[in-house]
Amino acid sequence: MKHWALFLLLAIGCNVWQIEAEFFTSIGQMTDLIYVEKDLVKSLKEYIKAEESKLTEIKSWAEKMDQLTHTSTSDPEGYLGHPVNAYKLMKRLNTDWLKLESLVLQQTSDAFIANLSIQRENFPTDEDESGAAKALLRLQDTYRLDSESISKGKLPGAQHVVSLTVEDCFELGKIAYNDGDYYHTVLWMQQTLRQLGEGESSVVTQAEALDYLSYSVYQMGDMQRAIELTKRLIAVDPTHLRAKSNLHYFKKLLHEEGQSDQRMDEEFYQSQSKKEVDMRPDNYISERDSYEALCRGEGIKMTTRRQSRLFCRYHNNNNHPRLIIAPIKEEDEWDSPHIVRYHEMLSDAEMEKIKEIAKPMLARATVRNSVTGILETANYRISKSAWLADDEYPVVNRVNKRIGDITGLEMETAELLQVANYGVGGQYEPHFDFSRRPFDSNLATLGNRLATFLNYMSDVPAGGATVFPDFGAAIYPKKGTSVFWYNLFKSGEGDYRTRHAACPVLVGSKWVSNKWIHERGQEFKRPCGLTEVD
Repeated sequence: MKHWALFLLLAIGCNVWQIEAEFFTSIGQMTDLIYVEKDLVKSLKEYIKAEESKLTEIKSWAEKMDQLTHTSTSDPEGYLGHPVNAYKLMKRLNTDWLKLESLVLQQTSDAFIANLSIQRENFPTDEDESGAAKALLRLQDTYRLDSESISKGKLPGAQHVVSLTVEDCFELGKIAYNDGDYYHTVLWMQQTLRQLGEGESSVVTQAEALDYLSYSVYQMGDMQRAIELTKRLIAVDPTHLRAKSNLHYFKKLLHEEGQSDQRMDEEFYQSQSKKEVDMRPDNYISERDSYEALCRGEGIKMTTRRQSRLFCRYHNNNNHPRLIIAPIKEEDEWDSPHIVRYHEMLSDAEMEKIKEIAKPMLARATVRNSVTGILETANYRISKSAWLADDEYPVVNRVNKRIGDITGLEMETAELLQVANYGVGGQYEPHFDFSRRPFDSNLATLGNRLATFLNYMSDVPAGGATVFPDFGAAIYPKKGTSVFWYNLFKSGEGDYRTRHAACPVLVGSKWVSNKWIHERGQEFKRPCGLTEVD
């Protein structure tokens, strides 16, 4: 029992399952945790086996001694009258029982605890757990998923279905509450009560969930319902002092607003408890609504007329030497601004090699502060990225040359190949690829970001589309393909229609790599137009 207590204390003390805002943004890196856990399970099994072996030996000794003492105590003097019995009694008490004591005190858990201590360095933190929870809430909003569907693991494209327990739902609600997000607190405390009402056993009580729920409903401005939920809380736990205080306070506020408080029967309480609060936080702006709608496949403006102007073709870039024999498949994705997709751009071997190189280098992606011009992390860009130089890696050099061959643009002034991996809820909210003031310091020599070449290096079962809210386009990831568009007009002015977003990954892991191509060196490859918007 001593060893198990020590193990439990260690497990509780190190918070084994927590997933951070930094860590959860890369499925590629999170896969390492799977093997960490597998190693711990193996170590734990070895510990259990050693404990079972020790207990078997102790049990055998106990059974043997039980039989012996039964005989000896039935006639002590007669038993000790035999000299061999007398000798063996002395030997057992002087030697054998000491050996048993050593066996009982033997630390079979040492190897497991040592391994646990080593692996603890790889464990995520409190911030990780909070980040993963907020990712779930973000997915719930973007794809309009109800709490029950998420709790039961009913997600489109999901292969490994897993459900949330009452404790899981309650913790999601608490994390939202601690973040001042009362909207999601209400949703997840309601789900907690729903699963408790269905008979699921849990250490979480109805009173605990109702406590958070009633106050969150009050914070969202529904005073009448807050009162009814608080009454229900008092009915469940008559000793709840804070609930009684809140009830008095809520009634006072309601009275000041000139409304009456009518006592309602239990049937009404039950019907009220099943109602969902249909309110969203105040920071939801119209652009986010249109962006999230596109992520769900709603509001896409691909009309029949526009579709008729889109074609597929073999592209050899005006008989480029490396594309004459093996032209690439080019497909129009959008007419204006013109966006094209190139099929079979990257081979499986190339994609796996790029991932292999980038994985140990992945770090939280940054954005440039529009006021200070300083690179920093931001909640609206949640992914991990790495920058790969073509002079260090032959596969990157080969891909960069291919991009140059296809686009006909100069690669010498382009940025390094950026590899990004999006994990749980990974996204990049609407943004421009081209720079606005204050400009990057390198724009004086390299010019602005003229064009974007985006490679999809994985299929995504659900979510993860690249969407353009301005003109209602949604482009879905397809492994091995690439999409290309110009960020600037030929005049050098930014094309504000190209504001785009990477939708949250609902199911799967999204790997992309992109090449930002700059203005300098393109003077004769993409000459200026006659007007500002050519």
